[in-house]
Amino acid sequence: MSRFQTLTPSQLSREEFVAAFADIYEHSPWVAEKAYNLGLDKNVDDIDSLHQRMADILLSASADAQLALINAHPDLAGKAAVRGELTASSTAEQSGAGIHECTAEEFARFTELNDAYKAKFGFPFIKAVKGSNRHQILAAFEERIHNTPEQEFATALAEINKIALFRLQQL
Repeated sequence: MSRFQTLTPSQLSREEFVAAFADIYEHSPWVAEKAYNLGLDKNVDDIDSLHQRMADILLSASADAQLALINAHPDLAGKAAVRGELTASSTAEQSGAGIHECTAEEFARFTELNDAYKAKFGFPFIKAVKGSNRHQILAAFEERIHNTPEQEFATALAEINKIALFRLQQL
C-alpha cells in the first residue's frame, strides 16, 4: 500500500478533496466529485485504491463524458505547449519526456502526426509520457495511427488512467 505524502484524502472536506484531485483527470473535476460522493473511508488514503475508484468512474462514464475528458488533453508538442498554456502537470510530463528539446524536424513531425491523428479519430493522441522520450513517443504515434477508432478510444482511456496514477503518486 502506498500512502499519499502530502495529504490524507479521508480527512478532507468535499471542497478540499475536489480541489486536491480536480486535475488528476485533465480539466475534469467531475471525476474527483464522483469519487468523493462514493464516500470516504481509510481505503482512499491508499494511492492504488483511490486510483482504482477514479479509474472505474472514468470507465463507467458515458461515451460523451469520456470523449470530453479525452478532448481536454493537449496535443503532445502542440501549440498550447509552445504558448505555455498547459496545466502544470502536463507541462512537467511533456518536459520530463524531453518534448521541449525537439528539433525543428521532430516538432514538424509531431505537428503532422497530431493533425493526422485528430483528423482520423476526432480527438488528440493520448500517451502517458512519463518514462518515455520523444523518440519513443513519436514511434508510438506512428504505430497507433493505424489502429481502429474503437481501439484508440479504449487506448486513450487506458493512457488517461496511467496519467492519473502518475499524478496521484506525486501527491
